[in-house]
Amino acid sequence: MKHDHFQHNSEPPGFWSSRYLIGLIVFGAIAAFFLFSEHRAHFFGALPFLLLLACPLMHVFMHGGHGHHHGDPSTKAPPGPSQPPKTGD
Repeated sequence: MKHDHFQHNSEPPGFWSSRYLIGLIVFGAIAAFFLFSEHRAHFFGALPFLLLLACPLMHVFMHGGHGHHHGDPSTKAPPGPSQPPKTGD
């Protein structure tokens, strides 16, 4: 009686689907808890400055360059009413 064991070409699971990731998340959560609980005063002291820093960053990243859309027809303003050319008074 002969048993042929075929090797399946199954690769080992990658890092993102392994138990090592779960361990890393658990240790990271524990570290974040202790860092936050020990340095809470520093965090809340810097919070107003972080909010002030967020303002220019949001301005840069959310405005999209103040109308420099480089030929995107969907963002152009609709044409307004045409005015007759002015004659010299």
